[in-house]
Amino acid sequence: MEILILMLVLWYVGLFFQTFFLHRYAAHQSFTMSKFGEKICFIGTWIFQGSNYLSAYGYGIMHRMHHAYADTEKDVHSPKYDKSLFSMMWRTKTIYSSITNKEVEGIEERFTKDVPEWHWFDKFARSWVSRIGWGVFYTWFFYTYATAWWQWLALPIAFLMAPIHGAIINWFAHIYGYVNYKVGDTSKNMLPVDFLMMGESYHNNHHKHGNRANFGGVRWHEIDPTYVIMWVLDKLGMIHIKRLEVSVKREGLKKAA
Repeated sequence: MEILILMLVLWYVGLFFQTFFLHRYAAHQSFTMSKFGEKICFIGTWIFQGSNYLSAYGYGIMHRMHHAYADTEKDVHSPKYDKSLFSMMWRTKTIYSSITNKEVEGIEERFTKDVPEWHWFDKFARSWVSRIGWGVFYTWFFYTYATAWWQWLALPIAFLMAPIHGAIINWFAHIYGYVNYKVGDTSKNMLPVDFLMMGESYHNNHHKHGNRANFGGVRWHEIDPTYVIMWVLDKLGMIHIKRLEVSVKREGLKKAA
């Protein structure tokens, strides 16, 4: 039971910080919050992504580039231009690392403007000391609480949780699913009810309205769990969701599957 609880926490809470902080805040700025709240999100991302920690600076810039160049040769990750899931993710990792380490020159201002950065904390959280430390913790946890050999099969998932989340959306949500909008790329809504990806699987909706806080809400069943949490935080005054007027006209609808 302890192993299951750990994996659920790493999956869903780590994913929450990825979609809430890295994606909707750092990349798309669909809401605002205080600098203190921003720092809490940096720390929460480190705690719950652990050995997978992703920099808000690197992620934010890379994701903006993905939207700008979706499914073209300049796209940082696209099933159309990579032979396999693994080659796509390795290319993504390489580009992300180069951006985060500021090894890429001439990045346009539209990709870098107002992207949150906490340099010294990023440096620590991305260090091998931090990553190995989290790896030791995960291994100790499994050693202490695993009651059957097959439970150890989940350990590599704990080590690579954030890349797995990214692979699911950046690969499978561009291949499988249904569309609400005709857009200039292959993005699809992968799940009719997103019980797995905290709203991220409504990928076609998101590519149509990139800065919209609610990734769901087009069909009646498209409930975005992260947006529900954001709505509560907005009502409590902890964040401020930017109210964007968007069309919910659906085009070329097919039965969700």
